[in-house]
Amino acid sequence: MGKEAAAQYAVKGTVYDSSRTYPLEAVTVLTTSGKGAITDVNGAYQIEVGEKDSIWFSYLGKPTIKYAVLKMMDPLHFDISLRINATVLRGVTVKPRDYRLDSLQNRLDYAKVFNYQRPKLTPVIGDAAAGGGVGFDLDAIIQMFEFRKNRNMIKFQERLIQQEHDKFIDHRFSKQLVRRLTSLPNEKLDTFMLIYRPSYQFTLLSTDYEFQSYIKRCYEHFIAAEARKQKSF
Repeated sequence: MGKEAAAQYAVKGTVYDSSRTYPLEAVTVLTTSGKGAITDVNGAYQIEVGEKDSIWFSYLGKPTIKYAVLKMMDPLHFDISLRINATVLRGVTVKPRDYRLDSLQNRLDYAKVFNYQRPKLTPVIGDAAAGGGVGFDLDAIIQMFEFRKNRNMIKFQERLIQQEHDKFIDHRFSKQLVRRLTSLPNEKLDTFMLIYRPSYQFTLLSTDYEFQSYIKRCYEHFIAAEARKQKSF
C-alpha cells in the first residue's frame, strides 16, 4: 500500500492554442489509469498520475497523442499547445462586470437590507441601586409590531440573495462554456440551458471537473431525448 501511494504524483501545466498565446479552457486531460481533469479559465490543469501512466488531451472531440509520464522532462511544468485556430476560440468582447464585483456592490448598496435581522425583545436591566428592575426596550416592542415593514424587508433581503445566487449560476453555467462542451446550435442551446440549469448548491460546491462532467452527462441525455422525439414522429 505504501509503495503504491508513493508512486502517485502530479503532472501540471498549461494548455495553449497553436500560437502559444491564448490559454485554452475546458480541455479534457485523461490518464491511461482512468483519472481525468479539465483545464480552468487560465488553461491550467493538474492531474494525479502513476509512474507507468501516460496522459493525453482532448478538445472538441479531438484527442492528442499520449505522453508517457516517465519521458516528461518536467512533469510540474508540462505545457502543451494544440493545433486550434485562435480566432475560433476567442473574440474581442466587452464583458459585463464580474459577478463578484456586482455582489460586493450590491451588498454595499443594500447594506441595511443584508444586515437586517428579525426584531427580538431584549430585556433591559435597570440600575439596581436606583431601584430599577428588569424591563423591555420600548423601541424593540414597537419594531416587533411593525409587521408589514418587517415582512417586506425580509422578502426584499431574500430576493437580493436569490439574485446573487442566480448571477453565480449564470457565471459558471455560461453559454460560452456549454457551447464549447456540446457544440449545440443556438436554438437548442437555449432549451438545453433551461432544462439542465444546475442548483446553486451544486454550482457552489462542485469542482471544475465535476461541473463540466455534469454538463457532458446532461448533453448525452439531451441528445438521447431528441433522438426519441425524432423516432416518435
